[in-house]
Amino acid sequence: MNGKTVLIVDDEAPIREMIAVALEMADYDYIEAADAREAHALIVDKQPDLVLLDWMLPGTSGVELARRLKKDEATADIPIIMLTAKVEEDNKIQGLEVGADDYITKPFSPRELVARLKAVLRRATPPGVDSPIEVEGLTLDPVGHRVTTEEGALTMGPTEYRLLQFFMTHQERVYTRSQLLDQVWGGNVYVEERTVDVHIRRLRKALGDKYDHLIQTVRGTGYRFSTRAA
Repeated sequence: MNGKTVLIVDDEAPIREMIAVALEMADYDYIEAADAREAHALIVDKQPDLVLLDWMLPGTSGVELARRLKKDEATADIPIIMLTAKVEEDNKIQGLEVGADDYITKPFSPRELVARLKAVLRRATPPGVDSPIEVEGLTLDPVGHRVTTEEGALTMGPTEYRLLQFFMTHQERVYTRSQLLDQVWGGNVYVEERTVDVHIRRLRKALGDKYDHLIQTVRGTGYRFSTRAA
């Protein structure tokens, strides 16, 4: 598997099955939901890399769910491809206006679906997730799971690595301890907020005197990764 997880949201089991087979053959993991409520719970809990979302769902429509996901900061960056039998131009526009990244009209071939999915994931994947990211000589390689500087490799624990990866892929933004817990530890893990401070200290220690200034404390709010003076 390539490590990417796709959420299939469609109330028709045969369509979910057809998509699942296509994803499996293309080496993607997948999870399934039959309606918007189940989909939203899975998105919050599992944080999939992409959502394939049917327009016509029982209860809350797919387009309404897409609007809700894009308004929520925790889920706004997850790419969405709308699946629909509707071919009218205004429906396409409506889907894209709420923030969908692409649009596929049924019936579609599995090959077309996978090609569109790969293209959307490529556009949505920042450096530091699939490819190395470098800041002032500090390089994080997500494939090799290594952090290096011009002097050599740095040693750090898995949590510090995940924290650094999150910071390097979300630079110049302030995150509260609660947001960092959700993004780095996962929303369904109970950890005291002060645990974040402990791991920030460990991360700064691992980065050493040359790079510890990149992890800035924002008094009364949280932390940010920045190359600018605090």
